[in-house]
Amino acid sequence: MTDPSYLSAIRESYDTVAAAYVQLVKTPAELDPLSRAMLAAFAETVRAAGLGPVADLGCGPGRFTAHLAELGVPAFGIDLSPRMVEQARRAYPGLTFAVGSMTAPVIEDDELGGILAFYSTHHTPPDQLPVVFAQFHRTLAPGGLLMLAGHVGDGQLLRPIEAYGGHPVSYESHLLTPDRIAGLLEEAGLTLTARLVLEPAEGAKRTHATFLARKPGRPSPS
Repeated sequence: MTDPSYLSAIRESYDTVAAAYVQLVKTPAELDPLSRAMLAAFAETVRAAGLGPVADLGCGPGRFTAHLAELGVPAFGIDLSPRMVEQARRAYPGLTFAVGSMTAPVIEDDELGGILAFYSTHHTPPDQLPVVFAQFHRTLAPGGLLMLAGHVGDGQLLRPIEAYGGHPVSYESHLLTPDRIAGLLEEAGLTLTARLVLEPAEGAKRTHATFLARKPGRPSPS
């Protein structure tokens, strides 16, 4: 079965930029304090619930998968780009990484205690996000937690022709409003538990948002 064109564009683009990406993109330790705190809270909550591993979907070179493991959470990574997965396996040979798509991850129903989607959904066309979020709902165990973070905006569509040091890319970026993303998560059956919106820092252009959402079911630990 042929992939949709937007998935092919994402795969080819990130295969092209994989080596430069590792050099240019921030590590978890270099994030702003609030983003680090949200990651730590996500890891603590998932670890305390003990419902299963975390899937880092769109894991890139695996840094955030490894960060979760350092925080005591069993985690594995999936990415659409084979070259990104190569980078992750080389850097973190003790962790599991696989090539795959968040539109149809090879994960059993109710298998996961958590999902991390860290800056990995904004290339997905808005009309396809319900497909992705339905997969999040399917694969999370009842009570499982999702952390989704990424660029947001007023519905802008960006079509860059190069990125990460001038390498050619063909993906699109869809900067939805935080309310739109929250609504789509809730329509997928996930209950929003927290939302953090970070306005652009000095010299930056984009607004960022982080969402925590839970699959209804097993009660949260008190």
